[in-house]
Amino acid sequence: MQYNFSNFKNDLKKVEEFLSKEYTQLNTGRASPLVLDGVSVEVYGAFQPVKNVASVSIEDVKTLRVAPWDKGQIKAIEKAITTANLGLSVASDDMGLRVIFPQLTTETRQNLVKVLKERLENSRITVRKERERIWDEIQTLEKDGKMTEDERFRAKDDLQKIIDEANNSLEATFEKKQKEVLG
Repeated sequence: MQYNFSNFKNDLKKVEEFLSKEYTQLNTGRASPLVLDGVSVEVYGAFQPVKNVASVSIEDVKTLRVAPWDKGQIKAIEKAITTANLGLSVASDDMGLRVIFPQLTTETRQNLVKVLKERLENSRITVRKERERIWDEIQTLEKDGKMTEDERFRAKDDLQKIIDEANNSLEATFEKKQKEVLG
């Protein structure tokens, strides 16, 4: 019996997608509406993502325009963005908010690279945990007589190839984002 790695590959794909999403939510000095995806605003007694209560658009390279559908929510959105501690400046006017992305200093860039590395390492840890889980399943299958020793060795080799591929993909995502941060 050959081990089916399709679910495992899907799980690894989710880890890669999660890392990419985490990276898009970091302030890299360029205006990106994705930075506000993690910000929730209290409106009408419930917390909602900013994108559910306002339109978010890019005004210029360093500025986002947040236009609430209900102008009475401007202060609540401003407070939510400020308390999210994203390192962004917020200015309100009669049309909504301008979210300004500050120029990154060398120190800020280095700290941001450290955050990128931490998130990469967290993703690698998740991949290792998944590998251990699959390896345990393969060994159990062999013990139960549902897999031969040769099939176990073949599965181990296949597992390692998939892990190497996933780690290379995570590393490529990190390097791309690092280049963007360091300019």
